[in-house]
Amino acid sequence: MDPVIGLDVAKGESQVQAFLEKKTPYKKSFKFKHNRMGLHDFYLFYQELEQLAGQSPSVIFESTGHYHEPVLQFLEDHGVTYYLVNPVISYEAKKVSLRKVKTDAIDAYHLCELYYKEDLEAFQKKSVQTLNLRNLSRQHDSLTGTYVQTKLQFHTILDQIFPEYKGVFGDLFSKVSLRTLLSFQTPKEVEELSLSEIASEIHHLCRSRSESWSMKKAEELKSAANKNPYKQTLYYSHLISLRMYIEMLLQYQKHLSQLEAEIDAMAQEFESYHIIRSIPGIGGKIAATIISEIGEIDRFNNPKKLVAFAGIDPSVHESGKFKASINRITKRGSSKLRQVLYTAVQCGLINTRNPRLKEFYDRKREEGKPHKVAVIACANKLVHWIYVLLKRKETFVI
Repeated sequence: MDPVIGLDVAKGESQVQAFLEKKTPYKKSFKFKHNRMGLHDFYLFYQELEQLAGQSPSVIFESTGHYHEPVLQFLEDHGVTYYLVNPVISYEAKKVSLRKVKTDAIDAYHLCELYYKEDLEAFQKKSVQTLNLRNLSRQHDSLTGTYVQTKLQFHTILDQIFPEYKGVFGDLFSKVSLRTLLSFQTPKEVEELSLSEIASEIHHLCRSRSESWSMKKAEELKSAANKNPYKQTLYYSHLISLRMYIEMLLQYQKHLSQLEAEIDAMAQEFESYHIIRSIPGIGGKIAATIISEIGEIDRFNNPKKLVAFAGIDPSVHESGKFKASINRITKRGSSKLRQVLYTAVQCGLINTRNPRLKEFYDRKREEGKPHKVAVIACANKLVHWIYVLLKRKETFVI
């Protein structure tokens, strides 16, 4: 016998279907809650199937965001062999039936059938340290996305209040720039104050710079106020929004800075972090994200598997004498890893930071490949380099 238990995981509960062997279902499908009592009932069913089959059954279920985490942790704690399947693979398996019926019970049934059809590999859970690094990296990405949206909304309000202010400081979103704008929100306020008063406030906000620098910025601020097109009374709601966005931006900057420090401190403990950082164009944040998404390199016995995990392997379509000439990448792996690899390639190509990568990119362009196709080819090459370096525990040599 080759027993298996299929779980269709949902929010807070899972549907169970068991097979003793291929085409031999065991009992009716049932559900259990993702709490202590529900997991205990599931484990009693697992032991019942184990006793009947004479061997430990495997458990197969889909990766469903964070909903599967309680089940995964429970199986880990009890030493149960399990297979965590990519939803793309299980989705294809569910389409084999002619009947267009979808229920949780049928999905669990199809997962059991998938176990007997596919040559699956038991899931190797990432270390706790790697998972912590991945969570921090993804939180940083999410917070950065919100921060960028807030900056765009801030621009919209500033354009209606004080558009000329954008040229006063080199970095509009620096702390001294935002805090200065918080002190002088409208051109009218700037015009009513003297240069010395404005310079004194700017110097108070940025003690690291000289008084002459503060006076220069005060003059530029005065000039911006005189050029400002809006001389009429502004809506009070605009001023409230401006203050709100400035305070939000300062908070986002603080939280992002703390997250970056946490990520850097945690990544420093990985040997692979220093190996990947030796590749020109890959900085601390990119290296930390690559490590957190890949996990232990021993999970992959071939660089092509790592390429497929990143979803940058080309799709292939052939039928009879027809062979597709345009093959897009599969995009079936980790989207975060794919995004960070694309960024790493771009960083390596800027100012020829990575001569070997730039040479490879130029060769692809000479072959007539479009820019994005050449960049993806470079990402594929980069993955092969990362695989070899991590396997050999060597640093990159130009």
